[in-house]
Amino acid sequence: QVHLRESGGGSVQSGGSLTLSCTAYGNTDILYSMGWFRQDPGNEREGVAAINTDEISTYADSVKGRFTISQDTHKNTLTLQMNSLKPEDTAIYYCAAVAGGIAVSDLLSPLLYRHWGQGTRVTVFS
Repeated sequence: QVHLRESGGGSVQSGGSLTLSCTAYGNTDILYSMGWFRQDPGNEREGVAAINTDEISTYADSVKGRFTISQDTHKNTLTLQMNSLKPEDTAIYYCAAVAGGIAVSDLLSPLLYRHWGQGTRVTVFS
């Protein structure tokens, strides 16, 4: 069992930047595919960025070129650097993990992830 804790959310003006961090606790001796997802009221949870056990990452089209996902396996942390933020990026952001590898084409599917953090709120105002 692995537990995830997000941090780094907040409020920022459009065009600004935020960095989200996710720290994994518990059974971190095995490899996990990990990702960032977001959800705002009335919408389904959607994949934002994810990275598999081969260290291959993928992004939602809406964030390509603006967001960067990175992983530090020694510190058991997953980071999402978000630049050029837009009001439509406003949501609760969740960190998620699943043991083992996932095909790149499936990385952004929330249904495949087993472990979830509590979420951190990101608000972008114009």
